[in-house]
Amino acid sequence: MSSASTTAGGANPAAAAATNPWLIAIVVSLATFMEVLDTTIANVALRYISGGLAVSADEASWVVTTYLVSNATVLVASSFIAERYGRRRFYLSCLAIFTIASVLCGLAWNLQSLLIFRIIQGFAGGGMVPTSQAILADAFPPSKRGQAFALFGVAVVVAPIVGPTLGGYLSDNFSWHWCFLINGPVGVFAFILVYFLVERSEEMRRKRQELRRQGIRFDLVGFLLVATFLGSLELVLDRGQTEDWFDSNFIIAMTALCALAFALATPWVLTKSNPIIDGRLLGTRQFGSCFIVMMATGAILIATTQFLPQVLQQNYGYTATWAGLALSPGGFVTMVMMFVSGRLTTVVQPKYMIATGAAIIAGSMWWLTQLSPGLNFAFFVWSRLYIGLGLPLIFIAITSASYYGLRPNQTNQASAMINAARNIGGSIGVCIGLNVLAHRQQWHRSRLVEHIIPSSPAYHDTLQTMTRYFAEKGATMAEAQAQARAWIGQQVQTQSTFLAYIDVFYVLMLIALSAIPLALILSNVDLKGGGGGGMH
Repeated sequence: MSSASTTAGGANPAAAAATNPWLIAIVVSLATFMEVLDTTIANVALRYISGGLAVSADEASWVVTTYLVSNATVLVASSFIAERYGRRRFYLSCLAIFTIASVLCGLAWNLQSLLIFRIIQGFAGGGMVPTSQAILADAFPPSKRGQAFALFGVAVVVAPIVGPTLGGYLSDNFSWHWCFLINGPVGVFAFILVYFLVERSEEMRRKRQELRRQGIRFDLVGFLLVATFLGSLELVLDRGQTEDWFDSNFIIAMTALCALAFALATPWVLTKSNPIIDGRLLGTRQFGSCFIVMMATGAILIATTQFLPQVLQQNYGYTATWAGLALSPGGFVTMVMMFVSGRLTTVVQPKYMIATGAAIIAGSMWWLTQLSPGLNFAFFVWSRLYIGLGLPLIFIAITSASYYGLRPNQTNQASAMINAARNIGGSIGVCIGLNVLAHRQQWHRSRLVEHIIPSSPAYHDTLQTMTRYFAEKGATMAEAQAQARAWIGQQVQTQSTFLAYIDVFYVLMLIALSAIPLALILSNVDLKGGGGGGMH
């Protein structure tokens, strides 16, 4: 990449690289970690929020939905805003607003105020992640990007894993308010570091002047169309199961709005000279494949982060803290593997790393299909360790490969779209998992109930055995028989739940396997530092 391309950052990557670009990488990754952490830290605190604010569990779940929706809608605008007003200025503004909104979330006095502050927090956070990634992409030459993205990947991949652990610990031992208040000191610290360490870019200033001279303005129509599409899509995916899908007028309206926005946005972003997002990137083999694989990666990362603590708390009686601790060793392995994967990008083609990582994750999902009531803590620790081995191979390679062949002025666009893919993929993964869980649980329960009939020898023997058991505990014969039937019903419910979770992990395994052929069609990357030029 030319020197011009490596200086095209509003955070002045050229100046940073002249001293130590790794310092810049550490600073922006710290803020990114904080922002991504908030996508999962509130999940395990919802029941505490529900009780603390005297609202239903369904109402409390909007705390997660509002953040995801606002986060997704601003992603598409971050590219232009960063170029038009400077990455440093935009990044600092987002960081400041995010920190203030986080503190206000922790101080919220009712659900309405909490949701408003979460929306503001999501808008600010949505601009931080792609800007951070674009800064890194321009600060490091292509031959070093893999190692730089490893540090960035620690923030993006490990943060969702740490979220349930930290959120559970804070909620169990202190208060749900601290899930948001902890962002205050971290945000202030990160803001000070960015302000003093990241300098303004003279190159970016000249670029802004050129944009003004050419009269290029913010694509408001494109932004409204794409933001409406992404926002309504997030609402449908996140609220569909809760609202009973198309039996709900709200879901029908959001689906119609999503389809209309997509139909109008597609020709707009493909034909306009300076659209809010460059839809033509998705039509290329390299970037388009990377986009889809990142969606699959986001689906597995977020879905497993939600379902593993959920099954541990609901079916094994773990507290939120212990459920989070079951994921923590996997987070440590992920962090180590990030740096290993960063080194591998200099000697191994990204497409082979992605295929290998997808195969490992598929194997870890198959491991989770062995769910049964008698499993111990170690089983779940190992399952997360296997996931931690595979995810970094995919994430680092796909992040690096997605920039290959891009022109310098496409870096911001690519960063925003890849992060949107991760967010959308995460929502799709959770949506698929929730639907599989609900429908397959009903299906398995129906099949199991078919065997609970008086003519079944197994049912008859079990009923007699459990009746004697409860009678020996002091119950009358009538009471013992009623307790035995209730116990059998509970076992049916438990078994149907385990079988449904097994189906969820089978589906996630198929998603991981689907990434392998997509990875193998990617172009070979110049491992010695090429990667400039047009799209391949």
